[in-house]
Formats: sequence, C-alpha cells, structure tokens
Amino acid sequence: MSEKTSGKLIFAVLQGDDYSETVYALNQHGISVTMLNSTGGFLKKRSVTVMIGVENEKLDLVLGLLRKTAGRRVETVYHGVAPMSTGGINPMVSAVPMKAECGGTVVFVLDMLQMEKY
Repeated sequence: MSEKTSGKLIFAVLQGDDYSETVYALNQHGISVTMLNSTGGFLKKRSVTVMIGVENEKLDLVLGLLRKTAGRRVETVYHGVAPMSTGGINPMVSAVPMKAECGGTVVFVLDMLQMEKY
C-alpha cells in the first residue's frame, strides 16, 4: 500500500558533532531522516546533510528541534597559555577558559508537491 502526502522538504546541513543528537531527537518525535555525508565548502570540515520530508503541520516542530539540537551555542573551551618569559617548553601550562561560538546549521525548506512511501 502506498501513502501519498504533500508538505515540505527540508535540507539541514549539520556540523559533524551535532548530527547524532539531532537525528535522535527527530526520530524520538516520529520524524524520519535520510543522512547524506558532506563537507563544508569554507572550512572543509565534516558535516552531515539531513533530508526530511514532513507534512506542513510538522514544519514548526522540526525547525524547533533543529534549532535546539544543532543551533549556534556558546561553549567554554580551554586554551593553554605558556609564560612569555621562558624560551623553552614549559610543562606547567595554564589553561585559560574562553567562550567560543560553535554549532550552527543551515536549513533549506522547499515546497514538496508529493511524497510517497511504499
């Protein structure tokens, strides 16, 4: 038996570190995804593009989940700082906490005329 629906086709380009949690959250809400491995064109980092076909009523749910699990966020990272007065390598390097923006996704939403599941 085939099932025909119309709605939206969403392409979301996720950072490689974010895709697992994002796909899990979508699946927990009954949203199926197709994952495509991809590489960013600017930083050349690993990414995952997810392709999601949903009914119009579920669009806000999907966009909210993408924003929550793969959106930009600020994290604390620790960078080592060596004393300036020494010429050699000092094993006693201080770790300085710094705030860094990470994550983020690019989302494309297209009108989908028809989706069929067999």
